[in-house]
Amino acid sequence: MQALSLAVLAFLLYLAASSWQGLTLTRRVAPRPMLVRGLAGLGLLCHLPLVAGLFGHDAQVLPGLYASMVMLGAMAVAVLLVASLFKPVLGAAVGVLPLAGLALLLAAMAPAPLPSEALPPGVALHAVSSLLAFAVLAIAAVQAVLLGLQNRALRQHQVRGLVQALPPLTTMERLLFELIWTGMALLTLAILSGFVFLDNMFAQHLAHKTILSLAAWVIFATLLFSHHRLGWRGMRAVRWTLGGCAVLLLAYFGSRFVLDVLLGRG
Repeated sequence: MQALSLAVLAFLLYLAASSWQGLTLTRRVAPRPMLVRGLAGLGLLCHLPLVAGLFGHDAQVLPGLYASMVMLGAMAVAVLLVASLFKPVLGAAVGVLPLAGLALLLAAMAPAPLPSEALPPGVALHAVSSLLAFAVLAIAAVQAVLLGLQNRALRQHQVRGLVQALPPLTTMERLLFELIWTGMALLTLAILSGFVFLDNMFAQHLAHKTILSLAAWVIFATLLFSHHRLGWRGMRAVRWTLGGCAVLLLAYFGSRFVLDVLLGRG
């Protein structure tokens, strides 16, 4: 019951923060970045005890679906809050915060995970880098959506509302590729550490994740190379970013959803 109460409180705080940021993007309220960060930070403080409860409790090479959702949500919020202190990425809060809160609610209402052994350090590196990579690239996906909406509005000569609320198009695009570069570095670390520290990355229970993670890596590598050499940008960059994130979503959660939810083997 305590876990559910914390999850509900975190969800409400995340929702309040994302709602204000959404109203800011539609130019209905004045920007209040400190308010958004404060509400999201309080939500994260409610979120973290549920993350702490997973350690020594559900530490597996492939964490259960709900445990992964709790950890990923916390990481995505924390990364967004820290990054927003240095880069104008707070607009991504409109997508990241509600999803993190919803995932936390679903996880808090799910059955308690079975106990398992603690992860060895090398495997822990793989797990943490995997979740961090997904968190950063999830923020990149929201950034890509905002960039796409901004690009479309400018093509339709709509210079008010969202276009005024967001940073200039060139800044938004630069931020997108900075996020992708960071996510790619973490994804590369996750894949390499998996091959080094896991017995067999193509074992039956890991093959799905490995193949799709490699496919996502190829998509993002192609996008970064083509942006540098061929000048890919705009809506093409948006589509490739969202495609890579969709593949990565299937890699991280596709098999776990089938096993834990559809087949009830969590």
